[in-house]
Amino acid sequence: MAANEQLLKKLRAAFKGISSVEEKKMFSGVAFMVNNKLCVTVGRDRIMCRINPGLHDELIQNPGCKTVVMKGKEYKGYVWINESVLTTKKQINYWVHLALDFNPDAKASKKHPKNNPA
Repeated sequence: MAANEQLLKKLRAAFKGISSVEEKKMFSGVAFMVNNKLCVTVGRDRIMCRINPGLHDELIQNPGCKTVVMKGKEYKGYVWINESVLTTKKQINYWVHLALDFNPDAKASKKHPKNNPA
């Protein structure tokens, strides 16, 4: 599943001017990493946002939003938002800002060196 180019373009615009942003190919799409931490990803027909887990239950009540489930496991603090509800700049910015607000508190994933002697 490749990243949706239209969504990707909109997300690039939303992250414009934000420091410490890096794009990486991840989860069969493109991830926006902020301060070396996953913030938002763009997939084929949705985005995934890393949000404050304390807001999770409230936010999944929004139309087009649901909990990320991978390999049967629900991930609180990660939500998918369908492209169908991301039609305006205001809608996209809402989700991007939620992810950016949580980013300073998010934990960075542990890096695994390629040549780990362990």
